[in-house]
Amino acid sequence: MKRPYILVSNDDGYDSPGIYALVMSLRRIADVVVVAPATQQSAVGHAITVQTPLRARPIERGKTFTGWAVEGTPADSVKLGVSTLLDRRPDLVVSGINHGMNTSINVIYSGTVSAATEGAILGIPAIAISHASHSLKSDLRVAAAFARKIAKEVLERGLPGGTLLNVNVPNVSADEIEGVAVTTQGRSWWDDGFETRRDPVGRDYYWLVGKYVWDENPIVDDAALRKNMISVTPLHYHLTDQRLFEIMQEWDIGRLHKKQ
Repeated sequence: MKRPYILVSNDDGYDSPGIYALVMSLRRIADVVVVAPATQQSAVGHAITVQTPLRARPIERGKTFTGWAVEGTPADSVKLGVSTLLDRRPDLVVSGINHGMNTSINVIYSGTVSAATEGAILGIPAIAISHASHSLKSDLRVAAAFARKIAKEVLERGLPGGTLLNVNVPNVSADEIEGVAVTTQGRSWWDDGFETRRDPVGRDYYWLVGKYVWDENPIVDDAALRKNMISVTPLHYHLTDQRLFEIMQEWDIGRLHKKQ
């Protein structure tokens, strides 16, 4: 029986500790190929490259970590990998392990989530996995082990079309994990702005700063992390506000094209 085939990507770059830990874990259940950005691409969202050539080069970090480094975004990497670089279609796309959580509003900005979203757009079950620490020296064993377990579950069960799982793992030891929660996307947000700073030659530049304002709803992704629980949130890219769509049927909006 042929082993499953998993495409691994991320937004921290193909040489990040997180993607290496993910590949080493997933290799226990599947054949794994990496197609990931050549450089750091955090917070690029779902951007794709359309105005410049897209280049990719083969990579190898030992015999167990092979694939392609793409000079583009996470979404570019998955799109190019599935359509052109790979010799067969993946059974699953897994993006991560991201250094830093991707909950609430962060989902919109996240390149990690966008790589998984691109997989879902292409009709492939997909998972994004993030670890709630930005340190490149963090212990990723809990996140890597859970990534393998949830990947196996998705390979067996499948996912609805256009849907992905967004997984966030707290930065604690295995003994401190309180469980796994199926959650909704929270409404935490950044109360942010820009500091004006000055470079050595006297020119102003601006540095994004801010405070994270937590959503206290007990069923959301952020709340699970704060309870030392692994958060698993089903997401899809269909963005229509169905409630407002129904309300707007009463607006008689068609009249707006008429001359006044």
